[in-house]
Amino acid sequence: MKKVIAFVGSARKRLTHYAVCQLLDNLQSLGEVETEIIALNSHRLGTCRGCKLCFEKGEEFCPLKDDRDALIEKMMAADGMVIATPNYSFQVSAFTKIFLDRLGFVFHRPCFFGKTFTSIVAQGIYGGDKIVKYLDFVGNGLGFNTVKGSCVTALEPMTEAEKLKIDRALAEQSRRFYERLVKPAYPAPTSLKLWGFRTARTSIRLMLDDNNRDYTYYKEKGWFQSEYYYPTHLGALKKAAGNLFDSMAARQARNRESQPALSLP
Repeated sequence: MKKVIAFVGSARKRLTHYAVCQLLDNLQSLGEVETEIIALNSHRLGTCRGCKLCFEKGEEFCPLKDDRDALIEKMMAADGMVIATPNYSFQVSAFTKIFLDRLGFVFHRPCFFGKTFTSIVAQGIYGGDKIVKYLDFVGNGLGFNTVKGSCVTALEPMTEAEKLKIDRALAEQSRRFYERLVKPAYPAPTSLKLWGFRTARTSIRLMLDDNNRDYTYYKEKGWFQSEYYYPTHLGALKKAAGNLFDSMAARQARNRESQPALSLP
């Protein structure tokens, strides 16, 4: 049995809610999948203040005491996750963005490896494809195995032709998501993901120390010595590429340290 949770960033049970319900129903028809829908507007999530305590000292020092950690616990307990949001002003909804901002420290210290992610953007007219790309990037940054999201378009009331098109798109997305969900959880990284890991770990190793939570997290995980975030096989070419990425990141870190620091008022 796989567990899939869906975070819905809309307060209206219209197109966004319909699309996520359709995707989850499709998943259950494909195999043994338990699902849960979580409406972000029904949870207390304060707006990030940019204090950076989560980066520097740890997420437990966040001054906002709300439902963030309870939602993260649900993410950790699930095998897959969906973010569904309406297209508001050509971006994710405010509910969705506040939620993602409160996960900012996870982009520094990714932890959702082995879990599958996808997204749905619902809109009336235009612009949602760029939001899907953004959410694909978010999923990768958090550590998920990301399945390309989809953008569904319909006006209110929805026509039969719009519904058929949406249902076909969601059926295909559900199939891809399920296939990824049941595959081995820890695939070999792409070159881009390898570059991201090597650049981050080398920069953190050279520019930070034990006084910074990012540094101690990487040290505790053994990431300063590992080839990737999790044990995996790298071929000869990727091993060479990884070493090159380390060298490039080290050169960039040294160049930055040689520049005079500028304090903003």
